Amino acid sequence: MTHARMLVTGGNGYVGRQLTRRLRRSGEVGVADSLRYGPWRFTPEERAELQLYRCDIRKGEEVAGLMEDFAPDVTVHLAALHYIPECEDQPALAVDTNVLGTLNLLLSCPPGSRFVLASTGAVYRPDEMPHHEDHSALGPSDIYGFSKLHAEHYVRMIAAKRGLRAVIVRLFNVVGPGETNPHLLPEIMAQLKSGRRVVDLGNLSPQRDYIAVDDAARGFEAVALGEAVEPGETAVVNLGTSRAYSVAEVVEKLRRVSGIDFEIRQDEGRVRKVDRPVLRADNRRIGELFGWQPQQTLDDVLAQMWENADLAGWLLERYQSKVVS
Repeated sequence: MTHARMLVTGGNGYVGRQLTRRLRRSGEVGVADSLRYGPWRFTPEERAELQLYRCDIRKGEEVAGLMEDFAPDVTVHLAALHYIPECEDQPALAVDTNVLGTLNLLLSCPPGSRFVLASTGAVYRPDEMPHHEDHSALGPSDIYGFSKLHAEHYVRMIAAKRGLRAVIVRLFNVVGPGETNPHLLPEIMAQLKSGRRVVDLGNLSPQRDYIAVDDAARGFEAVALGEAVEPGETAVVNLGTSRAYSVAEVVEKLRRVSGIDFEIRQDEGRVRKVDRPVLRADNRRIGELFGWQPQQTLDDVLAQMWENADLAGWLLERYQSKVVS
């Protein structure tokens, strides 16, 4: 599919920026973002080729106006409240954003258009590996996972009623430069880059399927531009690498990449009360339907991040006055 009108919600964010830059090659691109995490992060040259909309997806009238103005052939819905501690602390905000926001978009996007939802591997039960779209039971263990599973139900329902070509993409743990939330790797990077040599972390045993941000953007691009889905149908695919690493393994890899023999100190205040032991995707279906395969390893991504983590300024500032030598 080329020369389509493509809308990316959350397009100013972590995966959104990378995806938007890729989609510019295939048609007109609109970017909708609430700018909750800061101002527009595109270059002047990029902004000249994009249609930028500041929009709160929780507000139906704003979404309706956006859809009427841009009239997308494809909507890739990345906007979400997805930092798990924040979702646990503000469950109403998480549900408003992740469920009501999705419903507003579904009800306003043009009938027959393609709708791509960024969901999460956190919708699966934590005790079955690898997680498969059809064979693994669903059973979220946190607010974020529940909100995304509810959003998935609305995608199926509204797609069938409005003839949308829908794809649910269950995304696993994205890593790479440009992160806006204090997930594991940005936290470690921020502490090391600020000069600390004793790094505070929470749970050390959980294993996660880490996918490079560039690979994640390529996956959403393949789904946005692909065919494979008929009007009224909803396809479900996992977007991950099918490999999982523990926090301890990630730390050892980062020691080798950075050349710094830093110490790990477990901070009880960072230990999550709800933290599933393993998340690992079965990623065969997205390859079969849309021709996508991961291209980068975790070692590749760690090297890129050490060279240029592109961390949010507030994340670095958190540690500047607390340097431990």
